[in-house]
Amino acid sequence: MSVTTLGLWGLGQVTTWGGGGSSVSQRAVLWLFVIGAALLVLFVVGVLIVKQYRRCPSNRILVIYGRVGTDRAAKCMHGGGAFVIPLIQDYAYLSLEPMAIDVPLTGALSQNNIRVSAPSTFTVAISTDPVLMNNAAERLLPMDAGQIRELAQDIILGQLRLVIATLTIEEINRDREKFMQLINENVEKEVHKIGLELINVNIRDIHDESGYIEAIGKRAAAEAINRAKVEVAQQQREGATGEAVAVREMEVKVAAERAMAAEGQKNAEQRQRIALAALEAQAVTGEVESRRNQEIALSQRQAETVAAQKQFEQEQRVKVAEAEATANVGENQSRERVALSNAQLAEVQAETRRRSEVAQAKSQEAVLVAQREQELARLAKEQLAPQEIERKRIEIAAAAEAEKLRLEAMGQADAVLARYTAEAEGIRKVLDAKAQGYQRLIEACAGSPDVAPTLLLIEKLPELVREQVKAVSNLRIDKITVWDGGQGTGPGGAGKGSTAGFLSSLIGSLPPVHELAEQAGVELPGFLGQVKRSGKSAGTKQDGG
Repeated sequence: MSVTTLGLWGLGQVTTWGGGGSSVSQRAVLWLFVIGAALLVLFVVGVLIVKQYRRCPSNRILVIYGRVGTDRAAKCMHGGGAFVIPLIQDYAYLSLEPMAIDVPLTGALSQNNIRVSAPSTFTVAISTDPVLMNNAAERLLPMDAGQIRELAQDIILGQLRLVIATLTIEEINRDREKFMQLINENVEKEVHKIGLELINVNIRDIHDESGYIEAIGKRAAAEAINRAKVEVAQQQREGATGEAVAVREMEVKVAAERAMAAEGQKNAEQRQRIALAALEAQAVTGEVESRRNQEIALSQRQAETVAAQKQFEQEQRVKVAEAEATANVGENQSRERVALSNAQLAEVQAETRRRSEVAQAKSQEAVLVAQREQELARLAKEQLAPQEIERKRIEIAAAAEAEKLRLEAMGQADAVLARYTAEAEGIRKVLDAKAQGYQRLIEACAGSPDVAPTLLLIEKLPELVREQVKAVSNLRIDKITVWDGGQGTGPGGAGKGSTAGFLSSLIGSLPPVHELAEQAGVELPGFLGQVKRSGKSAGTKQDGG
């Protein structure tokens, strides 16, 4: 017997006995080969499945493209996993991380043609909505983060300019909620086309080139300050009014409590008097009942004696008398109780009526006091307040008018002072010029000192003649008629007629020029005549020209 042992792939040993061992070994080898091939195929399929199965993390979108179905360019998944068929399909990832995009918007034209600058920051990311994921897969898959940011910036910048063009400066500055709503609507609708969604909008600043928004802010601040001042004044007024009302209510309540205390004291005294009267009435009632009982007992004893004496005859009448006496006693007691109860009821009713009247009177008094205070407040509001406002207005107007008059007076005083200062300066300059001229005149006449006064007098001679003319300028001598008999009249009039005397006296009344010159120590030139004197009396004769 031969034994043959075969080892194949380390799987075991096959031992054959006898002559049929060759066929058995061939079948064993064939089975081993089939098993090995199956194991190899399973291993390759397992490795392929492991390699081509792709899982999608939470911060990414898995995009499978290729043959993914009819009418579809790509299959997008967020989370989970999928098997990518080799050679037919491929895959890529889109990041869901937010992107902050700075939009330096400057010079955007608003509705009222004012240039506005609104630098802002927009935060966007790829959306997980199925439709938007497909849009992102179709338009953003080959782009990196920088290219996506630039594309989104261009879209947002255009939509911002469009939104600002539909609003005025006042709407942008005043209604920020509407401004942000329009930005969200327009920008979000446009970025949805490329698969993005708008997460946040931050407008860092809004200003214009002309300073209009700043002016609006200053005006709003001034209005707010004025409103705050008015509200402070109103609160102070309401505080003072409330304090006055509280003091008034306190005084009314204190008076009411004092009145109630006095009323309570009077009620206590009244109840005390009622209790004393009730006790006295009970005592008197007890005494009366005791006396009545004593009399009844005596009557009963006498009746018993009579009954004992008469026994059978008077027994019936005694019982009748006892019954009548008992009935009378009951009636008297009932009447007494009824009278006492009526008296107490009348007292209680009278006290209740009195207290009701007192309370009603106090209530009416409080109502009248409140009406009086209300009427005083109304009068103070309707009459005193307008008068006070008018008085304040008049005071302010008077103060303004006084300030205006003071400023006008100061202005006029300054003008007068300036005018007089200018005149004084002119006079000073004229006097300085004259002084210089006189000095030069004296220096020129240094060899003949008498010439300088003569020249000065000649300079003033037109003024002297003008003054002489003024002396007779108002005399109306258009026509003079003189009746002259040829005889001299008056002392010193010998040899002169009336007409000559009249003219001589008229000329003599004028200031003599030679005398003025003589008083000034100046000798007039010869063509003005000369003055001759004889003896003690001086006569004036004017010769020449």
